[in-house]
Amino acid sequence: MTSTRSEAAAAVRIGAGLALRKRDELLGLLRPCFARTEPWLQADKYVSALASELPRVNGWSIARRGGDRTPDRTQRLLNHAVWDTFAAMAAVRRFAVAGLEEAARRGRRGGMVIGALDETGQEKAGEATAGVKRQYLGCAGKVANGINTVHLSYVREGTGHALIGARQWIPREQIEDPVKSLVMGLPLDLVFRTKGQLAIDISTDAAADGIRPDFYCGDEVYGNCTQLREHFEASTQAYVLRVPSNFTLTLAAGAKMTCAEAVQALLKHPGHWEVRSAGNGSKGERWYAWAWLATTSARHHLLVRRHLKTGELAFHYCFVPEGQLLTKARLIKAAGLRWPVEEDFVLQASLACRMTLPEPVM
Repeated sequence: MTSTRSEAAAAVRIGAGLALRKRDELLGLLRPCFARTEPWLQADKYVSALASELPRVNGWSIARRGGDRTPDRTQRLLNHAVWDTFAAMAAVRRFAVAGLEEAARRGRRGGMVIGALDETGQEKAGEATAGVKRQYLGCAGKVANGINTVHLSYVREGTGHALIGARQWIPREQIEDPVKSLVMGLPLDLVFRTKGQLAIDISTDAAADGIRPDFYCGDEVYGNCTQLREHFEASTQAYVLRVPSNFTLTLAAGAKMTCAEAVQALLKHPGHWEVRSAGNGSKGERWYAWAWLATTSARHHLLVRRHLKTGELAFHYCFVPEGQLLTKARLIKAAGLRWPVEEDFVLQASLACRMTLPEPVM
């Protein structure tokens, strides 16, 4: 028992030391993003507080943890300090990916790499926040007042995952209304971008850092965006993207059909389907029946997933460039590796809850 406790204590010390070294490494990477030293050091206090186990994360708790008498310095950092947002995001992106790749090498794990695209909402009160409007918010499961942000999660199979890119979606009417644009503090040169176009921007930033996943995956918002699919194909980037049942494609025989029509016409026989796992989920293995259909393009396929109990269908439009391995099993694995982005959102939401808890009245 004593030996076990000693080993556990040693592991905690080693883990704490590694965390401090990694924090210092990240702080060094962020230094060029700040015009002055003071806000850079304050950013270290801010990030350290967010990563800590503080039950409440607000101006006062960050100040106390960082040795500041009041929250003024943190408020100046967030509201007035000069720093390069996109350079900071790039530094964090490279840091996160390097950490996951290092962990994969240490564990001698190969595995597939997925770029998972998804959006998440955040409820907001009032009308002054940039991008806020009544819209469907996944976090609330209903139409509510809030903002939506497109995210990219880097998923390394068998190792871990992290959010490495984001762009907030701003409604067109806010950008084109000069009064609203001024009140919300939107950049004067801001141009409206759909969520699919924001995904192009995020994936382009990742590619500029040498990050090229085996597949990009996303739901119907992204699969239905022709511009995004064309962008990936022009970059010889494989993808497995969900599409709606009325998505139209030209099958190998030359017939044009929607996804739903193709299943009805060509996948009636049970022999066309095989049961495979989509990987582990929160409740264990996720088993589905799968089938695929060829199109007039040898590099494009329709992958269909059927729920074993309800029969519900999900459609994935897939592209694999020439020279890369194209098998149904590989496409199924890619489709099943998209779910960790939801875990990233849960972690993000738990942090947001800690940041909204009020300071207790003494």
